[in-house]
Formats: sequence, structure tokens, C-alpha cells
Amino acid sequence: MGKLSPSNSSAWAPFRIAPSYSERVWGSRDLHPWYDRTAKDAPIGEAWLTGDQCLVASGAQKGKTLGALFEEAPEALLGAHAPRAGEEAAESASPLLIKVIFANDKLSVQVHPDDAMAQKYGDPRGKTECWYILEAKPETKVALGLKQGVELNTVMTGIEDGTLESSLNIVDLAAGEMIYVDAGTVHSIWPGSIILETQQNCDLTYRMYDYGRGRELNIKKSLEAAKLVTHAGKVSPTALADRTVLMDGEYFRVERINVEGSRASASLSGEGESAPGLQYLFAAAGKAKITGDGFDALELPMGAIVAVPASSPEFIVEDKEALQLMRITPRWPKAK
Repeated sequence: MGKLSPSNSSAWAPFRIAPSYSERVWGSRDLHPWYDRTAKDAPIGEAWLTGDQCLVASGAQKGKTLGALFEEAPEALLGAHAPRAGEEAAESASPLLIKVIFANDKLSVQVHPDDAMAQKYGDPRGKTECWYILEAKPETKVALGLKQGVELNTVMTGIEDGTLESSLNIVDLAAGEMIYVDAGTVHSIWPGSIILETQQNCDLTYRMYDYGRGRELNIKKSLEAAKLVTHAGKVSPTALADRTVLMDGEYFRVERINVEGSRASASLSGEGESAPGLQYLFAAAGKAKITGDGFDALELPMGAIVAVPASSPEFIVEDKEALQLMRITPRWPKAK
């Protein structure tokens, strides 16, 4: 199939993406009010919003998978200045995987590899991520990193005798907080929260410990991937005149955008951003409407996501009901 041209901007208007739901033993049976979805069999742990298997749900590319669309038209989606797959600093055609996580039980104690380890074993990239807390019940916690002074032999002993949690930093959560989880951080999400996760487009997870649930463990690789000290932790927000920067990292930037009535697309780019590139708009609360010449209006209810290609025509975002708009953009790490 030939590459799609970015020249027709109306073909690259903002478009909705349909979630893909992933069953997890620790998940929830009812995703309302975020999504009109209840579990028929196994609980649902994750709603993948930008997975390669997710379907484009509106516009000229409707019905295609997101992965296929990135393969066909990387420049139209990412912009001319983004590195391409195969280039030294390139991530992949689709750089970010965004999910909503519904934890009704403890996830496994796990760790993700960095780029170097992933590539050592034949994978293109590792997995650094961040968590924006959409909801959190009182006293909700996560396990985030190893306590100071803990060595890997202590971790191995904790895996064997079931005391691993005693080696982990336990962190309280509250709605509206941002948590950074760089590759190599030993961690586990505990029940009581709903989390918007932004990560490198990678699904490599090495389980250290799984609370006796019988799933496969990856102890050898998890110990290889684990770092005794990482940069993981809560990130202080930076309030600007027209937005709050929640995360500004090597692989992604996450912002909460002020929309008072309506806002033009040209105003969404932050100070210092050069050429416009791919951006995702997610409704963390309320609802929005996106309108523009040459494409049908898009509704953006709570929990929905819209992709805005680099080649998108201009548009307007309207606050239709107590909107809390998140803007997520990829970052390109420098070649090493």
C-alpha cells in the first residue's frame, strides 16, 4: 500500500479513537461511568486508548487500525521534524501508548526495561511511563521503587519468601496528582484508583512477584531490569497562564489545558514548541466539542480521546460541560 499524502489537510482533521479493552485478573467488572462497558467473563483492567490495534472511529480514516495508519502516513501524523523508524533517535511510527487503568486488586510487583535492555533482547524500545490520577479513594497507595539501601539479593529473598513489599516505597495517591515511573523502577499499582497512563509504545513487563495468582514470572529479567535508584516519584505541577504542565519528560509531555468557553487550535501549542506535531486530547472530566471547516463536529465525552495529526486543519475546542482537557504530546529523545 502506498504512503498517504499529508497534502489534503481535511483528510487529517482531528479524529476519535475507539478504546480497546484488555482483560486482567486484577481489573474491574464495570467501567461505568468512564466507559459503557461491563465484563462478560474476566475483569477488565485496561482501556487502551492509542494502542496499535485501536480503531479510528471518525473521519476520513475511519475503520483503520491506528498502527496501520501510522505505517501508511507517518509524516501526516507526526510532522516532518519527527524522527522516523530506523533513524538513530526514532521511537517508532506510533510513539505513545495511552491507557486508562482500573485496578480492583494489586497488580504484580513488576519492572519495565529501559531502551538499552529492550534492544539487547531484540525489542525496539523500553518502557518509561507516567500516571495521572483520575480518581483515588481515601488511603489509596502504590508501591514505587525500592527503599534506600535495599540490594538485589534482598529483593530476591523477598520474592522467594513473600516479603518483597517490605522492600518497596509505599506512596499515597490523590486525584489530580502525577507520578513519574522511569524504566527500571520496581512498582505495583494497588486497588482504589483510576489512572491515566502515558508510556512509550511498548508492552514489555517483567513480573517479579504476583501474590500467588499462578501467572508466569520473569524473575531473571526483572532483576536485570531493576535499578536500585530511579527518578520515580510525584511530579510537582507547573502552572502557566493558559495551562498546567503536569509532566515534561524525555518521551512525553502531559498538560492540563485551560478552556474557558472555547479555544482555538493554534493556542494549544506551548511556549517553545517548534513545528506542530502529533497531539492527543483527552477529556479527564466533563465534555467538549471540536469543530472546524471541512470535517464533521466531534463530541469528546469524559474518557474519550482525539488524535490531532500534525497536518490537521485549524479547529475550535468548546467546553460543553465542566471540561478538564488533557493534552499529551510525544517527545523525541536525543540520539546517544
